[in-house]
Amino acid sequence: MRIAIVYDCLYPYTVGGAERRYRSVVAHLAQRHDVTYLTRRQWDHGAQLEVPAGVRCVAVSGGRQLYGASGRRRIAPPLRFGWGIFWYLLRHRRDFDVVHTCSFPYFSLIGARLACALGGPAVVTDWYEVWTRRYWSEYLGRPAGRIGAAVQRLCVRLTGPAFVFSELHAVRLREEGYRGRPILLKGAYAGPVDQHDSGGTRAPVVVYVGRHIPEKRVHVIPAAIALAREHIPGLRATIFGDGPDRPRLLAEIARLGLQDIIRCPGFAPWETVDAELRRAMCLILPSRREGLGLGIVEALARGTPAVVARGPDNAATELIEEDCNGFVAEDADPARLARAVVAVHRAGPDLLDRTRTWFAANAARLTIAASMVELEAVYADAVQRGALRDNGHARSSSAFFGRRRGTPDGVAVDSVRVLSGDDRTPS
Repeated sequence: MRIAIVYDCLYPYTVGGAERRYRSVVAHLAQRHDVTYLTRRQWDHGAQLEVPAGVRCVAVSGGRQLYGASGRRRIAPPLRFGWGIFWYLLRHRRDFDVVHTCSFPYFSLIGARLACALGGPAVVTDWYEVWTRRYWSEYLGRPAGRIGAAVQRLCVRLTGPAFVFSELHAVRLREEGYRGRPILLKGAYAGPVDQHDSGGTRAPVVVYVGRHIPEKRVHVIPAAIALAREHIPGLRATIFGDGPDRPRLLAEIARLGLQDIIRCPGFAPWETVDAELRRAMCLILPSRREGLGLGIVEALARGTPAVVARGPDNAATELIEEDCNGFVAEDADPARLARAVVAVHRAGPDLLDRTRTWFAANAARLTIAASMVELEAVYADAVQRGALRDNGHARSSSAFFGRRRGTPDGVAVDSVRVLSGDDRTPS
């Protein structure tokens, strides 16, 4: 099958949960299909791209600077990317069977749907997050926020088959007017699941992994560490990542005199991050907004509990079972985060054992392999619907899919399975 994946960021040139998930998705798909990754140029001309084997990468626009001085996304790069997607898919509308696009940054979804309407391939969409009108106003200000909310609502109405990654955003997508049934996928983790070297005592180290943007609230971590150190002698922290909020983070570390306590190595090779997660007491994620929570799953896979902050836009709390695999602070106040870190320390090895047990019980639904059958089934149905539109009859999905053990060649829409909670139930 000829598949186009559309997202304006490419790992490792941009680092985030969505970027890492798409890398895993295309790596798996490329083993069975012809995969093209359509993105924005984030590398120097002539550079050797780091993409999975068998994946073709095409830049349809420029715009390397995603964020402005405020740490918010700039509007010009998404506009250029959306225009580039429209023209590329229009010119190559017979080169793909299906387009799989991220809803964000919206204009690429609009471009893909316009190309589809003009004879291009069918479109399926990932909705990692659905923002509320209140959040739009906070993010962009009231006038621009109203425009952003209107564009999001338009994109919801343009969405055909939709994937979501949390129950929170499945509900929000329907509330925004989506008329179908979102397909809830929990599987995004592509790492090891054996945990053979995750046991034993842990160093008093707290780890953060992620971008340094306002929504992640990384700047509150130093104060939380300072407060937790009153109860945990020798507590230290490692804060991986980079972004527009990094100067604020470093200033806070300096203000509290924690330069010898908190390391900020920036983006590091995954081997370094992996080793730190395996020896850490816990992961900390004070983020206000999360749609995927892949970093939490990566920590839990290593038997490392997580501390997250509760909030109306944070779907990552769905991954945490209190005192089983971590703790949820009521908000990102440093004192509350500190209490949660102290609770992890006091729980000791028993919490590590419970975390390993929790992940072992949930690994099957959390791995990327668990999502691939669902993805391919929806692709097949989208192609059949496109064939009905173009030719007046459906093409058999067996033309695109070889027989898979335990999976029929053709998967009709009524048998697409929705991953919801701990169980898989037919939609």
